[in-house]
Amino acid sequence: MQGRRRAKSAVGLLLGCLLVCGVALAGAAYFLLPKERLQTAPLGTLEPGPATATAAPAGPPSPATRAPRRGPSTTGYACPGFSGIQTKVPLPLVLDETFAWGNHPPAKVGDGKGNIRWDADPYKDPSWHLWLHSLRWLGNGVYGADRGNKRALDKTLAIAKDWVRDNPYPWQGASATESTMHRTNVLICIRQTTLKALKAKTLPAQHKWLDTALNDHAKFMTEHWSGIRNHGTDESIALFGIGCTYNRADLKELAVKRLNEAVVHAIDDEGTTNEQSVGYASFNYRLWGRAAEVLRACKTEPGPEIDRRREKLALWLALATKANGELHQIGNTNKQKTETAPGTPLEFVASQGKKGTKPAKRTGIYRAGYIFGRTGWGDNRPFGQESSYSIRFGFPRAYHGHEDHTAITYNWHGRDVLIDPGYLGYRKNEKQEWARTQYAHNVMTIPTAKSRNAKTKLVGAVSTPNSDYYELNDQPAEGVDRSRDVLVLKDPDLVIALDRGQSGTTQRYETLWHLPPGHQVTVDANGVAVARQPRSGMKTHLIQIPLDGAIPAGSTTVEEGRSNPAQGWFAPTIFNPVPAPVVKFTRTGQSVRILSLIIPSKEAEKVTYTTRTTGTATLVDLAVGTRKVTVKVAPFGRLTRLN
Repeated sequence: MQGRRRAKSAVGLLLGCLLVCGVALAGAAYFLLPKERLQTAPLGTLEPGPATATAAPAGPPSPATRAPRRGPSTTGYACPGFSGIQTKVPLPLVLDETFAWGNHPPAKVGDGKGNIRWDADPYKDPSWHLWLHSLRWLGNGVYGADRGNKRALDKTLAIAKDWVRDNPYPWQGASATESTMHRTNVLICIRQTTLKALKAKTLPAQHKWLDTALNDHAKFMTEHWSGIRNHGTDESIALFGIGCTYNRADLKELAVKRLNEAVVHAIDDEGTTNEQSVGYASFNYRLWGRAAEVLRACKTEPGPEIDRRREKLALWLALATKANGELHQIGNTNKQKTETAPGTPLEFVASQGKKGTKPAKRTGIYRAGYIFGRTGWGDNRPFGQESSYSIRFGFPRAYHGHEDHTAITYNWHGRDVLIDPGYLGYRKNEKQEWARTQYAHNVMTIPTAKSRNAKTKLVGAVSTPNSDYYELNDQPAEGVDRSRDVLVLKDPDLVIALDRGQSGTTQRYETLWHLPPGHQVTVDANGVAVARQPRSGMKTHLIQIPLDGAIPAGSTTVEEGRSNPAQGWFAPTIFNPVPAPVVKFTRTGQSVRILSLIIPSKEAEKVTYTTRTTGTATLVDLAVGTRKVTVKVAPFGRLTRLN
């Protein structure tokens, strides 16, 4: 306890709905958008009553999602669990008043008597501090109490009560405010467990502080709504939870109104979320499934839009899944498997085509700025031997997006070839900032010009049974026009990209190709790079094709694990980046063209190419083992497979 004074945050946190994320998007938290004050009925007293239905248009059954681990069972609004935050804090640590999160060592935050130092921040990590205030780390105390452990119940109640005492309404400081909805759910879980232990329907006088605290949390979320992104969705679910717990029709109706207002912005009518992150798209699929689930559990129909848009999102995520069952890492996305959802395309990709609904198409172009494609769904080759890709375009970077426009990721026969760097959370450092920039993605950069957050147009797209072609254009830096033509081939599976840069002044252009960690790259005298991962049985050729004279000497370089400035890293999680090679093709001039071939193959297969001209076009004849293909490169950039 801190003299019954409001706890002060020891960390300076920026507002603006930025993520403070502890586990792979489970239990994500954001900073508030500008506050919106709503005129609502007074909250009055909070006393539980029988559940009653709240009217809303009926919709189809919600697609199933993986059931999260729940807390104590109850009717109506069930304890939703603790999103994995509790896994680092087993019951002995709870009893010892010790908190742990992420890869930081456990830290004792209490005096042993239930008095917690809520301003503790030993690692100067805003995520650590936020999850301390969320109270989710008390999860194993709740589980222990639910099993009849009185010591666990007493300690959990003491710590929660100390937070309420030290952070009187309206609490301040980013960690306290941004974790409000998470803490709301924990308080509901503690309340349910306490009633079970006491075999009571209402709380006795010594525990009425729980009702008062939930009353205050309802007031806070009523007056401070984060709007149409997932933070606001989490708030609406928690607000509905209080309404369901106390049979408050006004709170339930407000929550349902906000959810229905938000879902049409959070998930567009094609299934794309507004987060600019594949990982957050997956999180939103689960989050909106939970929204529909908790409303129906409290005899409230959510309306048709949540289910309809989740159905579109399920297909979107299936197309965003690689042959190895992982999501393409775009935006703030860690390395993660696609989660199944029975009866949907997600079940199909998660089961490697053994169950679920097979998508009706192998490519998807989404106007919000995403292209996903693959060689097939396991019809003519094993599912895990298919190849897949992603390409980014569209609106300027926002929310959880990166400066990744025109970027390509590519997975060959279930193995990553071109990767996105992932992301490194929100603890500011050189690598964390780099991971968001264009230099961390497979794009043509212009380091000599001042970059800007530009919109990228998809100029054209053509698909055939054995090739997909796309043309993109933008102005990523002041005074620079950039175009990228991409041709993705099937049999042989490979990628060809033509980058064109045009400026009124001389610029340096660098096309970057980020490779997975563990690859060893060699560059020969002709500037051809070959990447190999020991004992993988495969290799990747990265070749510059001369279009405007000979390839300049020294124009192919490799960087890995560099600092100041950062380059050549990969983040499978937010905690531990590892070195990963980057192959760089460089040109200098006012107008440049860089034609790249990305050719994965088996180690024993020989890869060769020759070029010839026909009129103003260049023909590239490729051989990958016994497979041969010819590609036409038009002078204006169009790439076409000829055979």
